[in-house]
Amino acid sequence: MSIPIRIAGIGFEVPETVITNDDLTKIIDTSDEWIKTRTGIERRHVLSGNESAVDIGIRAAEKAIKKSKIDVKEIDLIIAAASVEAHAYPSTACEVQAAIGAVNAACFDITAACSGLIYGLGIARAFIKSQFAKNVLIVATDAISRSLDWTDRTTCVLFGDGAGAMVLTISDDEQDDILAVDLKAEGHLGHFITMPIAGKNCPLVEPNDEEKMFVKMDGKEVYKYVVTKLPGYIEECVSKSGLKMNEIDYLVPHQANMRIIEALEKRLEFSPENVISNIKDYANTSAASIPIALVEAVESGKMKLPCSAILTGFGAGMTVGTAVVKLREGIV
Repeated sequence: MSIPIRIAGIGFEVPETVITNDDLTKIIDTSDEWIKTRTGIERRHVLSGNESAVDIGIRAAEKAIKKSKIDVKEIDLIIAAASVEAHAYPSTACEVQAAIGAVNAACFDITAACSGLIYGLGIARAFIKSQFAKNVLIVATDAISRSLDWTDRTTCVLFGDGAGAMVLTISDDEQDDILAVDLKAEGHLGHFITMPIAGKNCPLVEPNDEEKMFVKMDGKEVYKYVVTKLPGYIEECVSKSGLKMNEIDYLVPHQANMRIIEALEKRLEFSPENVISNIKDYANTSAASIPIALVEAVESGKMKLPCSAILTGFGAGMTVGTAVVKLREGIV
């Protein structure tokens, strides 16, 4: 018998410091109009001082757990989706566990870049349905601002820092909130978005070519890939869910670029009021962008619960993750 899963709580956190497009004109050759026209972004939140992705991830996790009303000691597993962690090890998941007191949780990190939340959702679902875990915390958190070349105006204007968290548990009313999950990867396109790991060879061997840990992206190729491939992948996932596209209330896409969001809206025939976007205020927060957009839309009244929704992310790898879900009242 299949085990039904409930999405019990969702939360997000962003750093206090806000950098506007006008602020960026002080360090690079750009303008507010140039950035807004090409991306839809007006401002972004960035980490300052010694604050890290772990710090905002902890706060997002605490909010999601509070909404879930689940005892933190009953969390069996923590999955952290992070690309720019505070440390390679201990893992972000272990650092979150220690901070929130989830002493009975197994922990590990995954790297799927901007698809990380959906990849985590798919993994958590499998762990619960296999009866390895009953309560799973997913934390998507990134300090992208620390991996940017702040002299490259084509890349540094696109990103912001943020964290989102989601708690999954076994449903007590037989309703399954996760109707379908579909995960894709096309590694042969990995060169579209890269971030090398800095390191130096042992002095007893031939030296390696050292690279700086900056995000590098071929924006045109990423755009073409997403608008060409993603709509079909979304339609495939919706078909698996048992619903039809016109039966789904909202589309909550990864917040990468307003042009991409508008292209998805048109291709999938969603009305603008049913497509959730807040890219203008947060920019691209990697795996955190979907929960940030979702929670803010509910809190602002744009998104009404209960509802059905498509959650879809895409990013470095290239990876794509799509989920069709039911969202209940009280999760935000």
